[in-house]
Amino acid sequence: MRVVIKKDYADCSEWTANYIARRILDANPTEQRPFVLGLPTGSTPIGVYEHLVKLYNKKKISFKNVVTFNMDEYVGLADDHPQSYHYFMYDHFFKHIDIKKENIHILNGLAKNPEEECAAYEKAIKAYGGIDLFLGGIGSDGHIAFNEPGSSLTSRTRVMTLTQETIAANSRFFEGDLSKVPTRAFTVGVGTICDAREVIIMVTDRSKAKALAQGVEGAVSQMWPITALQLHQNAIIACTDDATDELKVGTVRYFNNMESHYPVPEV
Repeated sequence: MRVVIKKDYADCSEWTANYIARRILDANPTEQRPFVLGLPTGSTPIGVYEHLVKLYNKKKISFKNVVTFNMDEYVGLADDHPQSYHYFMYDHFFKHIDIKKENIHILNGLAKNPEEECAAYEKAIKAYGGIDLFLGGIGSDGHIAFNEPGSSLTSRTRVMTLTQETIAANSRFFEGDLSKVPTRAFTVGVGTICDAREVIIMVTDRSKAKALAQGVEGAVSQMWPITALQLHQNAIIACTDDATDELKVGTVRYFNNMESHYPVPEV
């Protein structure tokens, strides 16, 4: 595992965006051999999307040959609902770049047969040869996507019932009204995420310091889904300095020293 510690949210977002862009450019994707990118929603990745849009506007990168698969979607929300993840992704990212609509994959919140929807999603990922890089964030309880504590670390795309903690955290997007927050969501599994050739998880808030400490220093456990990254060959945690408050001083020193041996991603 590689842990990249940046000064603040802006620095962490820029570093992560540059890293993703560098990976896409180095892959030199084509229509026949696209770069497959897994993407999250929520407040954490907004800075990454903003920076990637800036790189696109500066003509430093194109997304024409990039295929995306989003992590999750609320059950019961239409694509055009302001709080749907379809709406979020187009508003913050897709409508600002040159990605082809047919290359965008997001679970259908109104799917009549949820099991078929989930199976088709996994099949589509496999059809593209798997995901090259999966970007994600975590909750304060260590959940990834909507894989709540207790989720199998080999889980696949499915419908999850959300915990009260997650519902409360997401209520800020629903005018603070808990009753408006969907109680179920489609989500890729922990296993789906970890099947990606590379995974980057962003941790950019002091409130997630305990989860970060568990992910880096704790034992692998389904009660802390982030710990699954310890079993991945190419996992990166990009975090802010304040998110490391629960890590041991020696751990922070070690990863800061290791980072000096890596090149800075430039586009």
